[in-house]
This record gives sequence, structure tokens and C-alpha cells, in this order.
Amino acid sequence: MLLLQYVMAQIGKGLALDQQLREMLHLLSETLGLNRGRIVLRDGDTDTYRIVHSYGLTREEVARGRYVLGEGITGRSLENRQLIIVQDIDKEPTFLARAVERERLPPGTVAFITVPINVGSATIGVLACHRIRHRNRPLSDDTTILKMLATLIGQLLQLKASLEEKTRALEQHNQHLARALESATVRYGIIGTSPTLLRAISQLEQVSAANASVLLLGASGTGKEMFARALHLASPRRDAPFIKVNCAAIPDTLFESELFGHEKGAFTGAASERPGWFEQADTGTIFLDEIGEMPLSMQTKLLRTLQEGTVTRLGAKREIKIDVRLVAATNRDLSREVTAGRFRQDLFYRLNVIPIRLPSLRERIGDVPQLAAHFLTRFNQTNQRNVNLTPSAIERLKNHDWPGNIRQLANMIERMVLLADQALLDDRDLDVFLAGDDHDEPAPTEHRAAPAILTVPEPSPYVRPYAMASSHSYEELVRALEASWGNKSRAAQLLGLTERQFSYRWKRHKL
Repeated sequence: MLLLQYVMAQIGKGLALDQQLREMLHLLSETLGLNRGRIVLRDGDTDTYRIVHSYGLTREEVARGRYVLGEGITGRSLENRQLIIVQDIDKEPTFLARAVERERLPPGTVAFITVPINVGSATIGVLACHRIRHRNRPLSDDTTILKMLATLIGQLLQLKASLEEKTRALEQHNQHLARALESATVRYGIIGTSPTLLRAISQLEQVSAANASVLLLGASGTGKEMFARALHLASPRRDAPFIKVNCAAIPDTLFESELFGHEKGAFTGAASERPGWFEQADTGTIFLDEIGEMPLSMQTKLLRTLQEGTVTRLGAKREIKIDVRLVAATNRDLSREVTAGRFRQDLFYRLNVIPIRLPSLRERIGDVPQLAAHFLTRFNQTNQRNVNLTPSAIERLKNHDWPGNIRQLANMIERMVLLADQALLDDRDLDVFLAGDDHDEPAPTEHRAAPAILTVPEPSPYVRPYAMASSHSYEELVRALEASWGNKSRAAQLLGLTERQFSYRWKRHKL
């Protein structure tokens, strides 16, 4: 009873099955003197059975404990699915003494007991142990305990198999979901599977069928245009126009004409009528990027268009009905802009119906390897190069701070593809490129010579302003050409010149 109490207490602790079974065999030895207990189970899909769990056996003894059906006492118990008691192992010719040699057992009479472990109607293994004959309790008591423990072991093994099967099913289901999410992100052109990114995509898909305005929030370089296009592709408007307007690039005097169009003669130079971006986006989606840059006068007219669903061209008297879904984006805090009086509160409420925050790259650092591979493929194909990164270089990119987000990573990869002097780069080779992003000098590295491009005077920043281009000397041109292995295009890039400018200076120096 004490043994059973200890065993159930161990099971109640929720330990791993290996620990539970080993402790059970330990308790058999310590409390009842049923020594060198072992649990023999089938070895995978083979016809061999081996000792899987044991107590009191060395590694060599466990390794020797392998049996086939009918072989020795253990094999016979497995084959016949019966309890077998060997009263004296020295008088039993079929006893193999394979796992534990006779010399390692006590000199007196030693018994051997095997009890089959059943799951349903199948025997999956045996519980076996040695017993010293001169015990004060009856042998039948020990066999009763062993039968109870064999039944419990069978239940535990069945529970483990069931849990493993369910775990495999869940893992397969998760893999299917991950592949589905990956295919969705590929369909939208968005790279990555980090939880923060997938959350944003999930929010996007939830509201894709609605007509309410969507406000994309996030720092510069987080991919707001790509998300806006993904929202359009996921919506019923996917076959209609998608119009992108960068509000920061439009002069204040041209805002109304660009957004709402104009009639012929509406102003000097208006030789013909022109539909605005809202008209061109009719039945589709219009994306107003950097909407925080829109002047207050235009905010009023935009609010009216959103409320009434009409536009009036500049110089016209009639209204034109439109059906457009608006997606806006900004890297500004519009609530602060409202407080400062630079953005209309009513327009802010109108835009902020469905806000979706896009994660920065530091919030989705697990996507860096996928993004780096994507940009490497793109820029290698564009520039006919074959630059790749080692795992240590990828890890370096993951650990780097990216204040410029995905755009900064893409620019760094492009610069690396153009300027790398070898095909495979590791973490130390990235120093010069990452330092260029941070506007710091790269730290000196040991055990490695600096790349040849560092021998060019003033190579950072890599693109020199045009005003300085005329000052390149004969020595600079030669060094750049040597660093580029005679490639004039790369030499020109190192010096911030076009190939034509480089050739002109080359000829001018009469080289």
C-alpha cells in the first residue's frame, strides 16, 4: 500500500513519463526489494524488443537487453502474453542472463518475474525484475503488486501515445495554418510570418469587405503602401482601380486640381479637362499617403467628399458622384496634430474609423532572414550579381537596430550587393555596410583584411554629391578602378559618379 501511495504521488506531480517510470522501478527496489527492474518495449517498427526504462542497470546492461519473440524468458512472456515466474534462475536452462550477468547477482537463490504490459487486447511489452527468494512475504503478494503496476504502466503508455498523436495532429494543423498564412502574405506581396505582422494582416482581412475608411499608422518604412494595396486586393474592389497619392509630394496650390480634377480653362495652362485622382479611383480604392501633410484648406474639401460621396472639379459647377474607399496613412501622431490645430478633428474622426498599426522591423525581427533573402534575390537579379550571406551574417542583421525599418534594410542590402567584393559575406564583412547606415566609421576587425573598397579615399557615404564630383583626381580614379577589378560601372558607383562622368574624367586625364 505504501508503494502504491508513493507511485500515485509521483504520477500526480505531472513529471515526464520517463521520470515517472524510473521512479516506479526505484520504489520497487527500495520498498519491496524487487531489484533491477526493467520495462521492455518494442523497438520502433522492428521485430525486436529492448529495455527502454530501468533502475539498477548499467548502460552496457541496458544495451544488451534486446530480445525477439520467444527468446528467453522475456521473449516467451512477450510471445505468450503470460506472467512467468522463474523460481531459481540457476535451474532454468532457458534463462539467458543476457542483460545482467549471473556474477553480478547475489550468490543465493534468485528468482525472475516477468509480467506482460497490455494495452487493450495487445501486449506491448513486459515489466520484469529479480527477486531474492528469502523474503518474509509470499511470492503471490509480489506478483499481485507487479500486475497492478503493469496495468498502470500500460495506461500511462497509452495516454502518452494518445497525447503524442494529438500533438502531431496539432503540429500538422499549425503547419497548414502557417502555410496558409504564408501563401496569403505572398499573395499580398508582404514578406514575413511574425505574430505582429500576421496580426496586422488579420485585421486587414477582417475589414477588407467593408467600405469604412482605414487609417494605417506606423513609422516610415514599415510598408504602408504595400498594406494599402493588400487591403485593396483582399476587398471586393480588387478588379477596380487602385490609386496612390503622396500628399507630401503635391504643392499646396495643386492639391485641389490633383485630387478633384479641373475643367478646361479653370486656370492658366488648363488646356483640357482632367479627372482628378478621386474620379480615377471610382469603384476602387484611393490611398492617401502622408495625409498629415495635407493643408487645412484641403482637409475641409476632403471631409466633404468623404461625407457626401461627390467631387467638384476645379472650375466646374456640377458635382460628380463617386464610389471610392479611402485608405490613408501617416507616420505622424494625428491626435497631437489635432491638438496643435494642424489637422481637423472631424476629419481625424472620419479617417480613424478602422486604425491598423503596422509593426516596425524591431517588432518583427524574426522576419529579417526572409526579408534579407527576398531583397538579395531581387537585387542580385537586377544587377546580375551573386552575393549571399552566411548564417552568422543573417544573425548580425537580426541583432542590428533598424530605425529606418524595412526600407533601411532594403537599401543596405542593395548597397551590399553593388559594392561587395566577394560572393559570400559573413558578419564581419557587414561592418562597412552597417556602419554606412549608422554614419559611423566601422570598427576594426581582427584576423581579416579590410575589403578592397575601403582603400578608395572618402568612400562613405558611398554616393558623393554631384558638386564634389569634379574634384576627383587621377589617383582616386585609379584606386577606384583597381578596387572594382577594372569594372568602370562599379568604380563610378564608388566615387558617386555615373559611368559617363567617370569615362569623361578618365579621358580628360589622358590616361
